[in-house]
This record gives sequence, C-alpha cells and structure tokens, in this order.
Amino acid sequence: MDVGDVVGEFTLRDQQGTERSLSELVREGPLVLYFYPVAMTKGCTAESCHFRDLSAEFADLGAQRVGISADPVERQREFSDTYELGFPLLSDPDGSVARMFGVRRSFGPLPVKRWTFVIDTDSSVLAVVRSETRMALHADRALEVLRERAGRR
Repeated sequence: MDVGDVVGEFTLRDQQGTERSLSELVREGPLVLYFYPVAMTKGCTAESCHFRDLSAEFADLGAQRVGISADPVERQREFSDTYELGFPLLSDPDGSVARMFGVRRSFGPLPVKRWTFVIDTDSSVLAVVRSETRMALHADRALEVLRERAGRR
C-alpha cells in the first residue's frame, strides 16, 4: 500500500468487540490508521500515548485515529483502558489486514511493521509513515499531512 492507492474494504473488531469497517471510519473524515507490533510494550505504548495526547489537534482537522495490531480484543481493551487512549484499537489476529497493507512480517518476533497510513475520505492513501524506532514521528507526520490537506501550515 502506497500513496495514491485505494484501500479495500475491511472489517475488524475494536477493543469493545464492536465491528468497525473502513467505509464507516472514513465516512466521518480522514483516517490515521497506525499499525503497531504488540500492545502494552514500551514502544507501542509511547506511540499510542502520543496519538492520545494530540487528540485535540486531530479533532480540529476532523481526523480519526485508529490503532491496529494482532492482539486479541481483550488485550486491546486492557491497553486502551490502562492508558486511557480514547480511540479505536482494532484486532487483526490473523493478520489479514496487515497483509493487505503490506506490513505483515514473514519472520521474527514482531508480527507487523510499525507503519502509519493517512487515508482520505475516498479511501485513498495520502501518506505512509515508516519508522520502527521514532515513535512520535507517526502522529507528528500524520498531522503535517492533514494540515496540508486542509490548506493549513
């Protein structure tokens, strides 16, 4: 999945067990979908909390934040509740959505790459952020892209 590609429909359960589909998520505005390797780990917590801390900035741009990992619904709920994240965390236990986005790893201890996709309301990819070690980069870069989209600097 790269800039300009159109994301195909998918449906996964969030941390409450509610089914969430791509078409539903982008209906309300642009979507920042970030893949993280494992809930409750140091790097994933730092990344998710940074997305949480920038909630007002994302809301000002009409954008939603959604995290996704292979963790089961119950683990996603624990992660969300522990850190009061306040946005959907989707469970992709079989890695089907991760494969669709090209972030599924074929080997190693981590199931997915730490990548973020900024998706417009027509389901097209506006930007891709790739960094395994710079946790804050994902939310910060997504905001830059959304500001450019809105004609703001």
